[in-house]
Amino acid sequence: QVQLVESGGGLVHSGGSLRLPCAASGIRFSLYTVAWYCQGPGKEREAVARLALDGKTNYPESTEGRFTISRDNDKNMVYLQMNSLTPDDTGEYYCVARWGGETYWGKGTLVTVSS
Repeated sequence: QVQLVESGGGLVHSGGSLRLPCAASGIRFSLYTVAWYCQGPGKEREAVARLALDGKTNYPESTEGRFTISRDNDKNMVYLQMNSLTPDDTGEYYCVARWGGETYWGKGTLVTVSS
């Protein structure tokens, strides 16, 4: 059974930082590209960080320079380091793993940034 389990969410003040871990199981994790998505209140789910198998990262303008995605294939883990958080970063954060036609989503972890 494939599982992606996010953790690390919570309440943080504007300007603060959080690190979100995501634990993967049931897949050959090293074969999968990974990403983090966020769905804010009343907003569509959107990618906030992507990490390709060659190590290249991609961030939208809204998170470039503040968020960092990384992975540890030995531990089957993906991380999202979030700095300089603002209330606009509030939302449910999801870990995603993709390989070929397979895409797996975690259930999410809630991040709330207070002003």
